[in-house]
Amino acid sequence: MTPDSDESPRDLAIDATSEVAPDTADGAEEPPAPPAPLLGLRDGLPPLTETPPALDEACRSLAAATGPVAIDAERASGYRYSSRAYLIQLRREGAGTFLIDPIGFDSLDPLQEALAGAEWILHAAAQDLPCLNEVGLAPAGLFDTELAGRLLGYPRVGLATLVERLLGKRMKKEHSAADWSTRPLPAPWLEYAALDVEVLIELREVLARELREAGKDEWARQEFDALRGFTPLVRAEPWRRTSGLHRVRGRRLLGAVRELWETRDELARARDVSPGRIIGDNAIVAAALADPTNRADLLATKGFHGRGAQRYADRWVEALRRAREMPDDDLPVRAPRTDGPPAPRAWAERDPIAAERLVLARDGMAKLSEEHQVPAENLLSPDIVRRVMWEPAGVDVAALADQLRGLGAREWQVELTAPMLADAVKGAGSAA
Repeated sequence: MTPDSDESPRDLAIDATSEVAPDTADGAEEPPAPPAPLLGLRDGLPPLTETPPALDEACRSLAAATGPVAIDAERASGYRYSSRAYLIQLRREGAGTFLIDPIGFDSLDPLQEALAGAEWILHAAAQDLPCLNEVGLAPAGLFDTELAGRLLGYPRVGLATLVERLLGKRMKKEHSAADWSTRPLPAPWLEYAALDVEVLIELREVLARELREAGKDEWARQEFDALRGFTPLVRAEPWRRTSGLHRVRGRRLLGAVRELWETRDELARARDVSPGRIIGDNAIVAAALADPTNRADLLATKGFHGRGAQRYADRWVEALRRAREMPDDDLPVRAPRTDGPPAPRAWAERDPIAAERLVLARDGMAKLSEEHQVPAENLLSPDIVRRVMWEPAGVDVAALADQLRGLGAREWQVELTAPMLADAVKGAGSAA
């Protein structure tokens, strides 16, 4: 039997010369189930809202309707530097679906007023809330269908997967990576975008019922309330996320990566294009390692063959020159600066007891995750676990509970994890 075979050992034991018809043979396989029906728009494709009168009409309809509001936003990730919203989709029962082009409006305050007090339904809210906040839209209440799926233990929580599993409908996926800054927006793209909010209200009802039945509705409420104030993490040294940085050795070469990265970032910001569309991370690392001193040598370096590489060749050469001549004290250190504990791989040498605490805590998190059918990172963020185990506030549950709260853990997380973390602290012998 091959690994991909659907046949059972009994099926394989049947004589290959048997003339028994497949539909009458004992133990014959059932025919494959038909695919789930494709999701369609119940009300047809709505017109694009791109003028003040059309926005006023949309706001009146949304304000007059009741119930939660399904919301989604489309960005131009991979094409633009900014994370701004280039399309906002909304649906509310009694009002229908609206597709709003935020680029054409100086203010969306009327829309925020129309949604006053309404619960928003989003999928993966952390992705869309920043760009919605940027145009003045913020929820009074929130329900995140992706996060609900995680709390319920679903192994795959993409919108299309949840819709097919829970609602029995397939969703179109072909325009997920489109450049939404394109104008005019093609009708097939608009249909794809409208479908993203078509079933969010129904999906929310199913997930909310399952949360109640699992006794996790209060967990979800706390998570959703915390998510309303979400802001993206601002990294102190974002250049350190350059792909392939592990190949770079020495502070001087790290300085070259930093100078090239910051030059690219400045250009990308000014042009509002994705940095990777100017030069890729692989080109930055290759140039840092090769250290070309002139335009010709630079353009002979791997990754410097596109228009962005050639157009700004003199800028790249100048960035490398700055790194080459930079005083030693100004060069970046190998280890990133952080206010948190060291990397876990260094714990055994620096503090063996802390390393033992961390092992016990991770084992405890894995057991809690299995018991409650919630991913460990949703029970408590790995960063919080590391911080508490590196420098615990005490050995008793109350002290650790206060420490968890101070680090931003929600109350349901504190109740579940503080006793286990206290056991890890005591089990590592730190009480002595």
